[in-house]
Amino acid sequence: MMEQQTVKVGMADLNIALNGALIRTSGLGSCVGVTLYDSVAGIAGMAHVMLPSSEIARESNFNVAKYADTAIPALIQAMENAGASIPRMVAKMAGGAQMFAFASQNDSMRIGPRNVESCKLALGQVSIPIRAEDTGANFGRTIEIDSATGKLTIRSVQFGIKEI
Repeated sequence: MMEQQTVKVGMADLNIALNGALIRTSGLGSCVGVTLYDSVAGIAGMAHVMLPSSEIARESNFNVAKYADTAIPALIQAMENAGASIPRMVAKMAGGAQMFAFASQNDSMRIGPRNVESCKLALGQVSIPIRAEDTGANFGRTIEIDSATGKLTIRSVQFGIKEI
């Protein structure tokens, strides 16, 4: 039996998978793993989003995969270049945890929840529905999406393996 190919996505990175390959990222704490899937084309995409908005980028030549507002359009473009179509895309996401407890409710400390909100906003702007999510709480996650089925597997130390 042939082993399924796995495409790895690092932090502040994005990529696509097709032909039944898996695509995986680990270390999602306050970061959000956004996955897109086109079942007709059999293409899955994933972005490991670190921060909500590129407005805070200090350099003009920044990594688009790092920010929700630039990673999602870049991921959509990569999928379209491979034959996917926005009207057929559905999203699933995981992560966005509040990894540390802070005494103040300062908005700048709410990176996880703000990442989730920004990802939802970016998906809403292009009318891509969010089919499922496992976001928030205070634990890390590793996620993997199957380009053959669109099934998203979420692993965490606290809760084991879950599929959405």
